[in-house]
Amino acid sequence: MSLALKRDVAQSGYKQTEIGLIPEGWEVRSLEKVCTMKSGMTITSDRINEFADYPCFGGNGLRGFTNSHTHEGNFALIGRQGALCGNIVKATGKFFASEHAIVVTPRRGVAINWLAIVLEKMNLNQYSESSAQPGLSVTKLQPLEIVFPIETKEQEAIAEALSDADGLIEALSELIAKKRQIKQGAMQDLLTGKKRLAGFEKPWKTQCLGDEAILKARIGWQGLTTKEYLDTGDYFLVTGTEFLNGFIDWNECFCVEEIRYSQDKNIQLKSNDLLVTKDGTIGKIAFVEEMPKPATLNSGVFVIRPKNKAFSPRFFYYLLRSEVFDKFLSQLSAGSTINHLYQKDFVTFKYELPSDEEEQIEIAKILTDMDTEISALETKLEKAKQIKQGMMQDLLSGKVRLI
Repeated sequence: MSLALKRDVAQSGYKQTEIGLIPEGWEVRSLEKVCTMKSGMTITSDRINEFADYPCFGGNGLRGFTNSHTHEGNFALIGRQGALCGNIVKATGKFFASEHAIVVTPRRGVAINWLAIVLEKMNLNQYSESSAQPGLSVTKLQPLEIVFPIETKEQEAIAEALSDADGLIEALSELIAKKRQIKQGAMQDLLTGKKRLAGFEKPWKTQCLGDEAILKARIGWQGLTTKEYLDTGDYFLVTGTEFLNGFIDWNECFCVEEIRYSQDKNIQLKSNDLLVTKDGTIGKIAFVEEMPKPATLNSGVFVIRPKNKAFSPRFFYYLLRSEVFDKFLSQLSAGSTINHLYQKDFVTFKYELPSDEEEQIEIAKILTDMDTEISALETKLEKAKQIKQGMMQDLLSGKVRLI
């Protein structure tokens, strides 16, 4: 799009309104003056199937297909009730709008793509008339005021710019999903020996966790109470709730006094430690890399360390995050509601791994590189979402003009 951004630093070209400064050539209008709104029609589930001619839309998007249509053209739909109350969906062509949606029809001179974005930003579910079963009424929505660019071409330029931002976000999301699938396949192949790395031929071996690792946890609570959880301090307390994508989010950790850190050396964390939650949501995994400051555990987390270099910690980290460990936990919980991982059970975990430690290290490196790539893409995606939010704020208010 060959459009230049023009920011009016001085406030010439803007006018004061009841909702603040807006550009000359823009107006404050109610939704009633820019569009009409009407609830869709009732349709029974037996009229919806996968083989009919026309899409049937509800408030949360496509419900299926039906043999008749209520609308033809370009519209926006607002979720009228339920969990997706206020959800915005665009519908084009011939379609059936069900009673769960409010159909928004733009008036003359109003670009529907622009209007759909405005409605999305308005967070319409805040206008629900019921807390028990959220619901929106046309009567309540129509008087709501928006900032309106009079020129249709400016509305379309705004919609195009934000559509480009959405396209980048969608492309990044799809790429991340693809990379995750590739990594999942690599884990399945590399962590089971189904696929061997070039240069490694030694057979794999079977180990039992209790024979090859040291497992430690805080014995009971050792008198530690939640009243001792501090927002700041010199010693972190890891509880398992801070595990994020296989690592520890240190910004979310509580702290404890030095006496609590010192009372048990076995659970003073070190680099390359493996952590596994044993209470609540069991089996969450975290790998300890560099620590901003000393850290200890509460009673809900195991720390695992290999005996005599029995395994590469990073390799074992990926093994614990794979289907191999998932199957072990599933077998433990078969026929029961398990909410605690007992050490007597955990030590029976059997697994296979390369006899050659160097092969373990190389496998872990491949998977780590994949994680690094995915993490970089996720950071890029988050930045793209933030940029879009800023664009919406600037473009829909007229602070930045596209002309």
